[in-house]
Amino acid sequence: MAYLLEPFSYGYMLNAMWVSALVGGVCAFLSAYLMLKGWSLIGDALSHAIVPGVAGAYMLGLPFSIGAFFSGGLAAAAMLFLNQRTKLKEDAIIGLIFTSFFGLGLFMISLKPTAVSIQTIVLGNILAITPQDTLQLAVIGFVTLVLLLLKWKDLMVVFFDESHARSIGLKTTALKIMFFTLLAACTVAAMQTVGAFLVICMVVTPGAAAYLLTDRFSRLLWIAVIIGSVTSFAGAYISYFLDGATGGIIVVLQTLIFLVVFFFAPKHGMIAARRRAAMALKEAQP
Repeated sequence: MAYLLEPFSYGYMLNAMWVSALVGGVCAFLSAYLMLKGWSLIGDALSHAIVPGVAGAYMLGLPFSIGAFFSGGLAAAAMLFLNQRTKLKEDAIIGLIFTSFFGLGLFMISLKPTAVSIQTIVLGNILAITPQDTLQLAVIGFVTLVLLLLKWKDLMVVFFDESHARSIGLKTTALKIMFFTLLAACTVAAMQTVGAFLVICMVVTPGAAAYLLTDRFSRLLWIAVIIGSVTSFAGAYISYFLDGATGGIIVVLQTLIFLVVFFFAPKHGMIAARRRAAMALKEAQP
């Protein structure tokens, strides 16, 4: 028992576990809206779009979170602008922004590879975050959580039916800007936990698993948050014993939960669907 409680005796592990849980829960909250709108690839685009910002910040000696947030915010603004001002479909816009920013990031890294910590960008490093980083992540997490709790119903209406949202007086553009700003901020926070390339898992997988478990959006939100928080906390905890990348362990845990839900969800799981199909076929037979 003492061995299992050992991680709780170290300050850096306690720090990593609660910060991971906070970031994982907030990212999962956002993932529910991405599932509702079918915008899961936006999380992937933003996770890669922050790479040039991180590279630039490292080169200039600035906190990488500043560069990452600027780059992610710019990418989100570009996607929103192109979506409203052009006839391009959303998948084309996402692909355009994703490849452009990621290509720029790789180019910047190639110019001065020794100045950029590739491992930090790819894998994150939640176990080595400084007190300043912890404060920054806590502020991002709590501010995002408070705004989402205050505006979750308005965002639900906007993402479910934007025309109806306008007809009842909601400021759809302002709400979407707020959402993308929060998503960009949380992408930056999640990058320190799982790395830039695995952020997509934290902003998609919890919402995808919850989507298969319920048809009510309010319930979907809380299921997603629980999955995101628990797996992130557990991933940081398990990484102490396995001496492996915390981000990789978190992603594996979330993927395992999704697979279990995919097969065994009582209503929308594969086994339930097969059972319904068999019953329908049996009833159709004379």
